[in-house]
Amino acid sequence: MRLLTEGSQIGDTYEIERYLGQGAYSEVYRVRHRFLGRQAMKVLKRVGTLAETRRMLGEAVLLSRLGHPNIVRVFDAGTVPTPAGDRGFFTMEYVAAGNLDDYRRSRPTGSVPVDDAVEILVQLCAGLAVAHRSDPPVVHRDITPWNVLVGYDQDRLRVRVGDFGLARRVEARSGLTSSEGTLAFMAPEALRYGQGASPAGDVYAVGTVAYLLLTNLLPYEDVPATTFGARHRPPPISPHDLNRDVHPGLAGIVLGALEADLTRRFSDAAELGSALTAWQDAHQGTSEEEESR
Repeated sequence: MRLLTEGSQIGDTYEIERYLGQGAYSEVYRVRHRFLGRQAMKVLKRVGTLAETRRMLGEAVLLSRLGHPNIVRVFDAGTVPTPAGDRGFFTMEYVAAGNLDDYRRSRPTGSVPVDDAVEILVQLCAGLAVAHRSDPPVVHRDITPWNVLVGYDQDRLRVRVGDFGLARRVEARSGLTSSEGTLAFMAPEALRYGQGASPAGDVYAVGTVAYLLLTNLLPYEDVPATTFGARHRPPPISPHDLNRDVHPGLAGIVLGALEADLTRRFSDAAELGSALTAWQDAHQGTSEEEESR
């Protein structure tokens, strides 16, 4: 049973227009605000009280106020009665094109053209870098294709990092925070005792997203239950070997983001984004030139 019913009202402010989907932690609806128009509403499955909702969404609200074009804006938060009891919700800007998984699956082959994939990754890193540059850094902890929204501004791709509901500030001493997220996208160290999430862990998740965009495969089909298992498995196959359109230099950047050894991985989204931007600038238009020959 869904938490909200299409066509119902929440107070005199929101009308539930359409169910959009769900994840492990929430259901998503398209709603119409009485004055502000169409928005997206996430209803949290496990959080009930307003105090708990505010605590969970504290970092999301903080980041939304920065107004970065690659971060989803959060407008409102509160609680709503549902058949399962009171549940917390928050509203954010509605992106009609959907999430990155929708975008990826809309491609004929399932893999995204290399130039588009790099542009998506550069914008994803730009939004995530805002969180990582905070003092102390904020870790998203759940970067997946379902939490990245893709739309268009004047026919140009525009990417927004969404769902900061699991975001947490790292501890000042350790530079780490508790581990949460989607197992297939979690870094090896994030599995250790449940207390290993860091900006470098978000980088690993971006690397997993990049691999999926370029190859239509996850870097690892198995999800290790322990840090030991993750650290001792061989590196994934190079994206270049799975998709010849992927330049070896770009493949190296992706594999660098997926390094099990923290000392060899990009430390945060800004560093990864710089590497991707440098590659993008050096190879701008290469695909078009090759096609014209």
